[in-house]
Amino acid sequence: MKILIIGCGRLGAGLAKALEQRRHAVTVVDKDPAAFGGLGAFKGQTVEGSGIDREVLLRAGIERADGLAAVTASDEVNVVAGRIAVQVFRVPRVVARLYDPRKAEIYRRLGLQTITPVAWGTNRLAELLCYSRLDTLHSLGSGEVDIVEAEVPPFLVGRTTGEVTVAGEIHVVAVSRGGRTFLPTPGSVFHKGDLVHLAVLGSSADRLKAILGLS
Repeated sequence: MKILIIGCGRLGAGLAKALEQRRHAVTVVDKDPAAFGGLGAFKGQTVEGSGIDREVLLRAGIERADGLAAVTASDEVNVVAGRIAVQVFRVPRVVARLYDPRKAEIYRRLGLQTITPVAWGTNRLAELLCYSRLDTLHSLGSGEVDIVEAEVPPFLVGRTTGEVTVAGEIHVVAVSRGGRTFLPTPGSVFHKGDLVHLAVLGSSADRLKAILGLS
């Protein structure tokens, strides 16, 4: 994949190196040429200029880009760069970093995918401080939805996955049993020793703990 990164701060540089390690073709754009020093031994392309300047974006190859990440220090620049990529150049995958979580929902409604590190970090820190036997495997979006894993408690053995589902809040996505993982139906029955994988809203974590007897 060919990916453009707008902004070469810590996040931009780290993302560029991570994507390069995955064998993607990466181009980094920043208005400050000194910022490229953070890339180290980077084999991709660097382009000096503003990430919201059409000519700069064309030089960076946005017309052939498969994805774009706008991760400058400015929410406004990130949003404008993201919307240009989506609306003008039809880039298939576009993500913008936002510092202000209050703006995230507004931009999602405008069709722009965003990530808010402050909100994500806050939710993750809360999880680590309030440790339970729920193991968070992955967080989606800005931390609104978590994929978690838990061992099925004894009182749920013999009961169905549908009994731990709460529409719009908690969904069983997979069950691991005897070294094999499968996608259950609402009528699938829990066995002793099962590991259950669930998608849960961050705001419903306490409700899930109560269902699993962890509260």
